[in-house]
Amino acid sequence: MDDLTIQELVKGCKKKDRKSQKGLYQSFYSHSMKMCIRYAKDKDEAVELVNDGFMRVFINIDRYDQAKPFKPWLNTIMINTSIDHYRKQIKKIAMEELNAKHDVEDKESILSRIHYEDLIKLVQKLSLAYRTVFNLFAIDGYTHEEIASMLSISIGTSKSNLFKAREQLKKMLKNNHAIEN
Repeated sequence: MDDLTIQELVKGCKKKDRKSQKGLYQSFYSHSMKMCIRYAKDKDEAVELVNDGFMRVFINIDRYDQAKPFKPWLNTIMINTSIDHYRKQIKKIAMEELNAKHDVEDKESILSRIHYEDLIKLVQKLSLAYRTVFNLFAIDGYTHEEIASMLSISIGTSKSNLFKAREQLKKMLKNNHAIEN
């Protein structure tokens, strides 16, 4: 979709035009789904995140600066929607305890050994805390300081959860014979 068409849809959305909202939703549904599925436990939860995210897009469309690209703005909303969902979920479950300090710098990149779709399926099996920190750090590129601030956890907890997520992913990969010993 070209920038001109996107800008026309955005202008329509600012006027609360339903056809423009539907067009923007349909144009970016797949892109948004790819982002949200990483944070969700399953497809149904991802659809919920996408829909919640688009509600925020439509409510806040007047805040979008049309001089800037649309996708990064949309990405921010989808990630923040996922994080807000995480915060709601985390109130329902106890956060993983911070164990002994771990060195989280893993010399082998787990991402380089498997296909994206396989990784997503494995990541979805992680606990909510591990899954969220792993996505924010390893896939979306946030620092532990940023993650700690976003999730209202300590930097140490962020590092610990990343370490534990990676360890669980490695175990799952070995169990699935996806990597050699």
